[in-house]
Parts: sequence; C-alpha cells; structure tokens
Amino acid sequence: MSLGHACVDVYQGAVAALVPYFVAERAYSYAAASGVVLAASLLSSLVQPLFGVLTDRWAMPWLLPLSALTAGAGVALSGVTGSYALTLAVVAVSGVGVAAYHPEAARVARALAHGRHTGMGWFSFGGNAGFASAPLLVFAVMATGGLRATPLLVLPALAGAALCAAAVRSAGSGAGRAGASTAAGADDWGSFLRLSGAVVCRSVVFVGLSTFVALYVRERTGGGEAAGTAALFVLYAGGAVGTLAGGRLAGRYGRMPVVRRSYALTVLAVAGLVLVPGPPVYLFVALTSAGLYVPFSLHITLGQDFLPRRVGTASGVTLGLTVSVGGLAAPALGAVADATSLRWALLPLVVLPALGRLLLCGLREPADPGAADAVRADPLDPAAR
Repeated sequence: MSLGHACVDVYQGAVAALVPYFVAERAYSYAAASGVVLAASLLSSLVQPLFGVLTDRWAMPWLLPLSALTAGAGVALSGVTGSYALTLAVVAVSGVGVAAYHPEAARVARALAHGRHTGMGWFSFGGNAGFASAPLLVFAVMATGGLRATPLLVLPALAGAALCAAAVRSAGSGAGRAGASTAAGADDWGSFLRLSGAVVCRSVVFVGLSTFVALYVRERTGGGEAAGTAALFVLYAGGAVGTLAGGRLAGRYGRMPVVRRSYALTVLAVAGLVLVPGPPVYLFVALTSAGLYVPFSLHITLGQDFLPRRVGTASGVTLGLTVSVGGLAAPALGAVADATSLRWALLPLVVLPALGRLLLCGLREPADPGAADAVRADPLDPAAR
C-alpha cells in the first residue's frame, strides 16, 4: 500500500514541479501557471469527500488501480496538449484520479495497520516519498525533451496500478471488511471541523510553496533550474522523513501536542524562508517541511477517530484538504506575484499556520477505536499502545 501510494502521489508533486517549465517554455504568467495547480486541485477537492462518503457505504478496492492510471494519464498528457484549456482539462482529470484513490486507500491501510499510528505513518510516508521524488523525476524527464517528453511520466502510474492490484489481492476479504472495526463510537463533528480548518491553513501554505518555491529560490540565490529543483526536493523529501517522525513522536507525547508544536514551528520556518536571503533559504525550506509534514499522518488518524462511523469521509476530507484546497489559493498568490513580487506573494503564508495553531487550541485527543485491537494484535509493540 505504501509503494502504491508513492506511485499515485508522485502526480500531485509533479504538477507543481512542472510549473517552472510551463513558465519557461510556454511563457505562462505566474497567475496562469498557478491556474494549472488550481485545475489539479479544484475538482479534486470537490469530489474527494464524495469518494469518502461512497467508501463509507461500499468497499471499492478495485478503485485503487483504476485511480492510479487516471492520475498518471492526466499528467502524462499535460505537456503535449495544444492549448491552455486542454492542459487544464487533463490536469483536472489527474486530480480526479488522485481524489478517487485516497479515501479507499486510507480505509484499507487503516484496517491493515490495525489502528497503529506507525502503520498509518508508513502509509503516509509512501505518499510523501512520491511527492519527494516528483521534482527529480520531472527534472530528468524534462532534460530528455522538455514538455514534449511528459508522456514518459505515465510509468509510475503503471507501476502503481500493478502494486495496488497486488495489495488488494493479498489483503483478500480484509479489504472488503476494512470499515467494520471502525463502526463503534460517536462522531465528534465540532472537533473534526476545527481540525479540518487547521488542515486548510496547512494546505494553503504547502501548495503555495510547492507552486512557487522553485521559482523563488532561483530568484533569491541566483541559481538556475537545478537550484529550484533542489529547493522543491528539500520541501518534499523532508516531508517523507517528517511523516515517519510524526508517528513515533505521537506514540511518545500524544498526537495533539505534536500537531500543535508542528504548527508553531511552521510559523517561524516560513518566516525565515520568506525573509532570510541567500543560501540559508534551504535550511528554512527543510524546517518548513518538517513543520508541515510531522502532523501529516496524525491529521488522518485524528480525523478518523473524531468520525469513527465515517472513516471514509474523514479520510477524504483530511487527505483531500491537505493538498487540494490549497490549490484554490494558488491563483491569488500568482496574481499578487505578477503585480508585486514572489516575496510579497509568499509573505501571507507566515500567518496561516498561526491561525491553524489557534484552531487547535483546546482540542482534546479523541478516543482511538483501533487501539484495543492493536494491543490485542501485538501487546509487545509500544506503538500499539
């Protein structure tokens, strides 16, 4: 499941990684380029909760390989379309594929992990590893022929579809029963909505930086495409490490304290990224990555535990909002950048994690419906307690 997640989420990272090439080869403005990110995000953010509702009612493991292929096909076609409108259309199709994948995958992964935070951490790690590999993959493909070479980007989708199909077969009937163990408990919508508000704040920061950090670092350091690719890679790669760290830290200190402190770190890190000149910007990109990604898998399990009767819905909202909703703000950031500068466009991102931290104040740790099952499955595993 983790490897399949990596092959799907590479396409979320690939859209942002392609932005500098759209600017360079097609002379897109910042606003037009960020519109590509919006196309991938808008429809995805709308339909992902819908897929969550559907997976609460019916097990749909067959959806995993199909959604992987859809996500890959859209991005693979994005560089060979003949118009801006067609580019937006195929990228939107890719976003729908990503949206269809996550609720069902998170539902099955939670069941296979027996409710353990570390198990969901590994599942999330796979997705973030896919994000991290996207800038390097896109850089390598663009070096072979520019945007005309984007059909090569379909290869991870083919691998992901095969991996997802294999995971579904190995899970057997367990994939169909994935939601059964989460039916106990009462839904806490108030806490879930506050958590979702914080995730929206995190989402806007993450997508805003994903869209513009490569261009911003090239501008601030005077480097070329490699300098921008390196910054985007640091943003994503730090996230893969942070996701695993989040699961372990939560096992020791509790989920809510770890999430709150991560948001506080993000405020300081984004301020440094935007305001500190020169090569130290890479350090602040890494710190921002840690602040954004340590709570990544914890958002998912917290949401699922706040809505134990609607695990698919919770997964669709938390996973969807984590990336998709932030894309809605990307064109506004692009318009500000066109009118002023990238620095002024990114400056508002300092405030958002502070707002997210305020939303988390007083939020209590929910009951974990999977904890008892996890202890019974492996009483010697401290991550299960």
